[in-house]
Amino acid sequence: MPLYLSRFSYTPETWARLIGHPEDRAQAAQSYIESVGGKLHGFWYAFGTHDGYNLWEAPDNVSMAAVSLAISGGGALSSFETTVLLTVDETMEALRTAGQVRYRAPGAST
Repeated sequence: MPLYLSRFSYTPETWARLIGHPEDRAQAAQSYIESVGGKLHGFWYAFGTHDGYNLWEAPDNVSMAAVSLAISGGGALSSFETTVLLTVDETMEALRTAGQVRYRAPGAST
């Protein structure tokens, strides 16, 4: 199954609610991804540009998009970004295939 890395940030209101009622949100994240047949591999909070990161496994892009849309639509986050991760083997295959693509830079003559 494909792996996905998500970066998220809470709204100030969400932080205030969590301060008032601390809650392990990794459990919630796990239930979301399991509802589409996936698995949560990690949930971390961080300092910096984003408040946290998740590593997920999902059956396909549509399943991960459904989880992302549900979470984003919930209103607790100020940002939520998901990146599809490629294995080294997938990247090697993409590199070999890229060698067969006849790319022409914009404005370059044929």
